[in-house]
Amino acid sequence: MKLTTLGCWGAYPFKDEGTTSYLLTGHDGFQLLIDCGSRAVNELEKEISPLDLDAVLISHYHPDHVADLGVLRHYFQLYPKHLWEPKVLPIYAHDEDATEFAKLTLDGVSKGYAYDVTGTEQIGPFAITFIKTVHPVICYAFKIVEQATGQVFVFTADTGYFEGLSDFVSGADLLLADVYLYEGNENHIAHLTTKEAGLLAVEAGVKKLVLTHMPPLSPEGVDPERHLEILREQTQKYAGVIPVELASPHKSWDIGGC
Repeated sequence: MKLTTLGCWGAYPFKDEGTTSYLLTGHDGFQLLIDCGSRAVNELEKEISPLDLDAVLISHYHPDHVADLGVLRHYFQLYPKHLWEPKVLPIYAHDEDATEFAKLTLDGVSKGYAYDVTGTEQIGPFAITFIKTVHPVICYAFKIVEQATGQVFVFTADTGYFEGLSDFVSGADLLLADVYLYEGNENHIAHLTTKEAGLLAVEAGVKKLVLTHMPPLSPEGVDPERHLEILREQTQKYAGVIPVELASPHKSWDIGGC
């Protein structure tokens, strides 16, 4: 599997860079878009044609995770029909917000599918399981196993720390973790701190930790040019020997090589 960053800021886009969105490419070329935040379509065009997507997977309906979902559907709806063979785009999400889930289906363009949060969802080559996170709106983390290779990727989505998260994350080759807060803000209702992310990686025995959903601006007293590296350094302090990296647009990882 290959994971490619499209956007990694939390809350809002910043300095021409977008919010949470990732492209997961299977060994067989299957293209899965994970969340579709602001600028996702623009950045996706730099990697592949959006029309080559095979499916979309949505963690929750906050705008910084779905802001570009409407324009992605427009792309499929309005792209000149004589230039490609139109297809219906599958969009997988939870249906616990009926109003938002209903928006995923556009006749002849996209189809919303409610993923099985109590079992395993098969999307292309990926077997995906879910756990509800700690967040102000209903949100799910994903554990994605590529069946042909056995590679394991976990995305926390947006979450505060909770009992059972480390068990869910256990054994990941790569953990992509929401880190919106510096240490000292533990037990938050929506996001992990650097300390919690580092300890989570150790508890779960992951091979690599990548930080995402990062705060666009540094707090008072922290050098704006250094604040992201400080986030990484704080996390590394608690992660020990586990490598910790920062997500950035178009940075990618070969999950099998972690």
